[in-house]
Amino acid sequence: MNVLKHIAGLVAGLTLTACTSTSTTSQALDGCDLVPVMLEEFDRLSVSPNRIGLARWTAHTPWWGDFGDAQFTNPGRDGPFSVDQGILSIKAWRDQTGKWRSGLLAAADRRGRGWGTQYGYFETRMKFPEGPGTWPAFWLMPLRAVGSVDPRLEIDVVEYYGHRTDRFHTVLHLHYEAPGKKWSEGIRTSVESDILVNEFNTYGVDISPGWLVFFRNGEEFWRHPTPDEMDYPMYPIVNLALGSGWPIDETPDPSILLVDYVHVYARSDATTCAPGLDGYVSSDRTAP
Repeated sequence: MNVLKHIAGLVAGLTLTACTSTSTTSQALDGCDLVPVMLEEFDRLSVSPNRIGLARWTAHTPWWGDFGDAQFTNPGRDGPFSVDQGILSIKAWRDQTGKWRSGLLAAADRRGRGWGTQYGYFETRMKFPEGPGTWPAFWLMPLRAVGSVDPRLEIDVVEYYGHRTDRFHTVLHLHYEAPGKKWSEGIRTSVESDILVNEFNTYGVDISPGWLVFFRNGEEFWRHPTPDEMDYPMYPIVNLALGSGWPIDETPDPSILLVDYVHVYARSDATTCAPGLDGYVSSDRTAP
């Protein structure tokens, strides 16, 4: 972990130009090495309401599309985000007016500046909140300026609905500008009851030209052919939403999502690499 934190510091020190050159990252790589692009260890909080630059994250989706039954809220003294001993807490709570608020972190802004890669590996380690109505997720979206991509691929690596502690969902969506045109496909994965709220688990996806391969705790649980439409880099989002059609009248106040880290590694467009982290992480290189 000390090696990873050292690399994280080097990556964090890159200029914003390097940060936004992710569309060429895979072209600059060779073979199957996974090279760090973003190693967020949450040793400190680095989030802005809506601009990547001095901050590593923004607190809203770049297209400013809140969803669910809690309003995503800007960082601040009374905001949804805090860090303690390398763990990020995202809190959902009722404010003084009785309105639910919560938090979202996106590694991009509406101009297409941010952290991501077209091919490589994305992973987080999280512990979900207890109670019905909670809706935490780790997902990816195109690292492009808002409105410049049609269709937009959404990769939901993990979505969890708090009323069922024995399963989680993984879903792919294609969002089209044309009204009524859409595509989705996904699976539901069964797990031991309460293990997702009692323990930290890792969730990851390996993206190659041929396959999207999904992992939980290092074990593959699903793969799907990479959609032809995905010809752009992706960036990660972590959030704690509420609802998604499920009642929130019994949702604990507060509810807290714990996040240990978010890691992004870039890889070339090689098609013969085994998916996942094992044996491929290059610890002596930083992002291009």
